Amino acid sequence: MNATEIRLASRPHGVPTLENFEIADVEIPVPGDGQILVRNQVLSVDPYMRGRMSSAKSYAEPYEVGKVMHGGAVGEVLESTVDGFRPGDIVLHGLGWRSHAVVDAKHAVKVDPEAAPVTAYLGVLGMTGLTAYAGLLDVAEFKEGDTVFVSGAAGAVGSVVGQLAKLKGAKRVIGSAGTDDKVKWLTDELGFDAAFNYKDAPVVEQLRAAAPEGIDVYFDNVGGEHLEAAIDSINLHGRMAICGMISVYNNTEPAAAPRNLASIIAKRFTMRGMLVGDHFALQPQFVKEVAPLVSSGELKYSETIVDGIRNAPQAFLDLLDGANTAKWVARFSPPPRGGY
Repeated sequence: MNATEIRLASRPHGVPTLENFEIADVEIPVPGDGQILVRNQVLSVDPYMRGRMSSAKSYAEPYEVGKVMHGGAVGEVLESTVDGFRPGDIVLHGLGWRSHAVVDAKHAVKVDPEAAPVTAYLGVLGMTGLTAYAGLLDVAEFKEGDTVFVSGAAGAVGSVVGQLAKLKGAKRVIGSAGTDDKVKWLTDELGFDAAFNYKDAPVVEQLRAAAPEGIDVYFDNVGGEHLEAAIDSINLHGRMAICGMISVYNNTEPAAAPRNLASIIAKRFTMRGMLVGDHFALQPQFVKEVAPLVSSGELKYSETIVDGIRNAPQAFLDLLDGANTAKWVARFSPPPRGGY
């Protein structure tokens, strides 16, 4: 039996293609002292990975050409050289995009597959859920009675942001998405007060119509036209959490700054960038508060699951093209013993 790896074959210029990926079959690695061997069950597919395919300096180390890409994964421990982990344990770690991973034990966290499906630990109860929680409550300093606008609201982060805002007493929650089905999902299933398809008309016009009294909080996953529209609608002393800018990830030239940024002077609003790594101290509080909401069904989540590690590159390309709803996960097939 061999292990399978997804490697970066070349750096994309503009929109990535399948030619930028290489699939390799290799021998199963052997753990050393302080390490565990994990057979991955599910791996995370995330927009931020596009930035790591570039050699440009960023907050995350670029992927190396010819080397395995990596991201969040959950899998079963096959071998362990350390106390505290034993074969059969299910762990969360950061060495996905391969079927088998040798992980330093200090970088693995046990998860309970009985408490929630393992895929949830990559999404609503994982990094994306924590991003939404910390971004809304800590970075954007959400207050009861705020009107909240979320761009990319049908994504893994945005869908949780909007629901948390409603559960915590937002006056009004508005979301943008790229298809009519996603818009319907936001309002009919997730409880958003309003949502719109950003392709139907200028975002600034649709946001003004959805929030005639303005917005107090903007959670940005998109950037570009959405950011300009949010600046147009933001109220005095509003707050913006800038989490992502997927609209510019494939640009080959730097995007122009928002043309109305000078409004920050009169409106005195706050813009703060955020990385989830700065907020890991909130993880216990987040899990304690959000896990019961997920279990009870008060906080809903959706997953787009693709079967087979060899299909992960296409899933990533589809994600960048906006094909998914909420969290995208690649699942290894056939399922491991006991299923998922």
